Amino acid sequence: MERQELETFLTLAEELHFGRTAERLRLSQARVSQTVKKLERGIGAPLFERTSRMVRLSPLGRQLYEDIAPLHKELEAAVARAKDTARGVDGELSVGFLGSGAGSLTAAILAAFRERCPGCAVRMRETQFQDPLGALRGGDVDLLLTCLPVDEPDLTVGPVVIDEPRLLAMPLGHPLAGRTSVSLEELAGETFFGVANGAPAYWWDFHVPPRTPGGRTIHRGQAVASFQELMTLIAAGQGISPVVASVERYYARPDITFVPLRDVASAEVALIWRTAGTNARTEAFIRAVRDVVRSNGGPAAF
Repeated sequence: MERQELETFLTLAEELHFGRTAERLRLSQARVSQTVKKLERGIGAPLFERTSRMVRLSPLGRQLYEDIAPLHKELEAAVARAKDTARGVDGELSVGFLGSGAGSLTAAILAAFRERCPGCAVRMRETQFQDPLGALRGGDVDLLLTCLPVDEPDLTVGPVVIDEPRLLAMPLGHPLAGRTSVSLEELAGETFFGVANGAPAYWWDFHVPPRTPGGRTIHRGQAVASFQELMTLIAAGQGISPVVASVERYYARPDITFVPLRDVASAEVALIWRTAGTNARTEAFIRAVRDVVRSNGGPAAF
C-alpha cells in the first residue's frame, strides 16, 4: 500500500465523506475516488459501501482500518519524536495550569516531553479562575491546561486530557451533607459564588450554573478570584459550589464534604494555545500530550 493510498483510506474511513476527505488531503474528489478504487483493486474487494447519499466502511474495510490505524498513529508519533530530537528543541517552555492541571497524567506528560527534548526546560505556572485565559493571551505562558469550554477565536483547543464527573462541595454541617447524590434541580434555594471579572461568562456559567435545569435561579453570593478563596468561603458556610471530582482527591480538607452532583455535564480539561501560531517547543509539547493521552486509552477520569 502506497503512502497516498494509506492516507486516503484512513481519512475517508474517518470522514465517510469524499468532499471532506478531499479538503483534508488537499486533493480533488476525483483523485480521492481514483485512489480508493486503485486500492480496492489491489486488495481484491470493496473497502467502502457507497451510494449517492452515504459512504460507510464495508466489513473488510472496517477490519483493515482497525488493523492499520493504530500502527499509522504509532508511526507518525515515532517520526515526530525523531524530528524533535533532530531539531534539538531547547530553551524554556512555560505551561500554565488551572487546579490540578492534567491530574494523574501531568507527570507522564512532563516525562515524555523531557525525554524527547532534554534541552528544553519546562516552567509550570498556576492560573486562577478570575482570569483563566489571561496568562495565555498575555504571553506569560506558551500553553495552558485548563477546563473547557473555551470558545475564543484567538485560542485553539487541543487534546482533551481529563474528563471528570462533578461533585457538590459544602461545609460539613450542611443539610445535604451525607447524601449519596444531589440533583442540581434541588439547589434553587442555595447560594453559589460569582467570579471576579476576567473569566468568560459562558465559562463560569458552565462550571457554576446560574439556573437549575428547570430554569429556577440559583442565587450567587460573593465573587471569588481563586480556588483557595472558594474553598475557604465554602468551609465558612458562605455558600456551596460545584467542583470537579479531582478536587476531593487533591484538595481535601476536614471542614468540607463532597456529594456527587447529578444532571450536570462532566468537565473536561484540555491543552490550549494561541491560534496565531506555535513554535518547535510548543509543537513538541502538544505531540507529547497527544501521545500520553493516546497511550492511556483516552482522557483520564481525573
